Amino acid sequence: MSTANGQPRRRRAGLRPNGGGSPTGRRRARLLIVAGFVVSGLCGAFFYFLPVLTTALHDTGQPRPAADPGGRSVPAPAAGQPFTVLLLGSDNDRKFVAAHILTQTMILVRVVPATHQVWMLSIPRDLWVPISTGGSAKIDAAYEIGGPASAIATVEQDFHVHVDYYAWVGLNGLVNLINRLGGIDLIAQMPVLDDFYPADLAGGDPYGYRRVVVLPGPQYDQGLLTLEYVRSRHGDLLGDIARSKRQQQLLVDLRAAAHALSIADLPSLVSALNGQFHTDLGLGQLSSLLPLARGITSASVHELVMLPPDFTYGTTDGQDVLFPNWPAIQQLVASAFPTA
Repeated sequence: MSTANGQPRRRRAGLRPNGGGSPTGRRRARLLIVAGFVVSGLCGAFFYFLPVLTTALHDTGQPRPAADPGGRSVPAPAAGQPFTVLLLGSDNDRKFVAAHILTQTMILVRVVPATHQVWMLSIPRDLWVPISTGGSAKIDAAYEIGGPASAIATVEQDFHVHVDYYAWVGLNGLVNLINRLGGIDLIAQMPVLDDFYPADLAGGDPYGYRRVVVLPGPQYDQGLLTLEYVRSRHGDLLGDIARSKRQQQLLVDLRAAAHALSIADLPSLVSALNGQFHTDLGLGQLSSLLPLARGITSASVHELVMLPPDFTYGTTDGQDVLFPNWPAIQQLVASAFPTA
């Protein structure tokens, strides 16, 4: 075949004479290019998030550490159903062996997704209780004796509640999280003057002390300053009761500070909590809580703190302790938590 001027027509294999290709061919080419960009982007995102996801999977979704006191296997609540979480906070500094640390904070949290209602009950660390593994001690020793399994079982047997999940955070994890959020706004409702505040995170002697002063009024605090406010318990007439109130206030303020977080913040958040956070909530469950948290307002959070006559002050084994008044405590618990 030749052209009009007598020159032979050249045709490359697989190409039409017009050189532009058919509309179907052009669409396929564009789709291949777009697919290439998508695959490249997904690969890049995968390798970017891989270290974060590896850490997150290590810290979350851990197996349930213990059965309930009756030995039954209780399934996790269905999506959208109410659930109870035991929040644990520890002084995991150089004074302690990593696997044997006290819990300075124990807070039972009940969440009702349908109504966006939340109840928080602080458990005083000095409450003298039967420990699930045997004997009696301050309740903060339950975690030291047997980790989350012992802490959960002790709370379940003594308070007659069922704990669906637990979450543990160390001191540095809390400090780093608050710093990652850029600090938090809080109103110091009472002054803090503590001449015996632990100097464990400030370097030097882990058994040393230093003076901490927090004036009442609006504050905008970074991690260490916020920790001082919620951790201090000396020089306050209410002692652990006041500290429990401040810790619950912090949880409410953290929810407000984290309101604008998105998946793009995941890498730095996980990095901030690396090694300082453990929970049996899975990543999927945690992600499903984000929209729920945004719907919770300060008015829908109910804060419960034990006060006399829920306990009496006393001493045993040379320790200052709180002796529980179980009928009064169980009445308080039943007002917000379903009893087991």
